[in-house]
Amino acid sequence: MLKNLRIVLVQPKGSGNIGSVARAMMNSGLKDLAIVGEGRIHSFSARAMAVHAREILQGARRFDTLREAVADCGLVVGTTCRSGLYRSHSRLPREVAPKIVSTIRTDSRQVALVFGPEDHGLSNRDLKYCQWLITIPTNQDYASLNVAQAVMVCLYEIFLASLKRSPREAISRAPAESIERLFDIMRRSLLKIGFLDSQNPEHILLAIRRILGRAGLEEKDVHILNGLFRQIEWYSDGGWRVTQEKERQGLKIR
Repeated sequence: MLKNLRIVLVQPKGSGNIGSVARAMMNSGLKDLAIVGEGRIHSFSARAMAVHAREILQGARRFDTLREAVADCGLVVGTTCRSGLYRSHSRLPREVAPKIVSTIRTDSRQVALVFGPEDHGLSNRDLKYCQWLITIPTNQDYASLNVAQAVMVCLYEIFLASLKRSPREAISRAPAESIERLFDIMRRSLLKIGFLDSQNPEHILLAIRRILGRAGLEEKDVHILNGLFRQIEWYSDGGWRVTQEKERQGLKIR
């Protein structure tokens, strides 16, 4: 069942770590590995650490951006060990794992589990593509985990959750790229009406992302919201004046 779970490594530094991630994936029955940016997957170190999971390395796909790597996914879950305003809604792997499994059982779309670079993890820019966040509890004196360790901990919890009966999620989520196109339109229209700070529009947009991420959006929801923000944009561009003038002149409005 977990074949629908994709592991995404953003700018991984050590090739040995990539091999270890592949091995953890094979332990859990996963095969879908995506690499964003650089990452040596064919080095001796990667192959040595992968052991019998070399086929996962061979099948790994590369992407230039995280947005491209998760474009077809219905749910994107990020990982972080840092705190902060944009990370305060993170949950423990044990809390999130059953929800991930429920989504996988309901939806045919891939679910992405995203891990950042070993030195600093996912950036705030990366986090905007994640509907949910996971934080692995560790000793506060040294909270950082090796990326392969983090992958194994998360997959262990998800694998355990998959062995239990769990309810199916009630919705079928829209693909991540549809959500991103919605936010492209949303950003543009809300900037035009002055709702967003032009110097830092992502501050409020990240809050909106959290709200919609908790709710979950289906394709029909995305279509409605697209229409809403296109209408806002039309109005702010003065489209209402054209309509009003045509009505005044008694012209047919298309």
